[in-house]
Amino acid sequence: MSGQEFLVTINVPPLLEEAVVDCLLSIDSADGFSSLVVSAHDSDHKRLSVAEQVAGRKKQIRFQMYVPEQQLSVLIERLKQDFSGAGIHYWVMPVLESGSI
Repeated sequence: MSGQEFLVTINVPPLLEEAVVDCLLSIDSADGFSSLVVSAHDSDHKRLSVAEQVAGRKKQIRFQMYVPEQQLSVLIERLKQDFSGAGIHYWVMPVLESGSI
């Protein structure tokens, strides 16, 4: 692995899945990504619908990708620009090691 990489994880509402896919595909810093359906649990019930409150979770689409340090801010700024106020949650973690076996 050359240079510092970060694992970016993004949880988005299902209605935004295709728009986020299109956005990520258009950004050079997102050199491929994975997506999966997850159940998000939140203690702040104000952000949940009544059905989600009863179930105790809400369906989200999670995207994960490796991003080089020099391109991380480009990715985050683009998401903020395109999806401000959309209820997207993200986090960034350093990658200590990665590879294929």
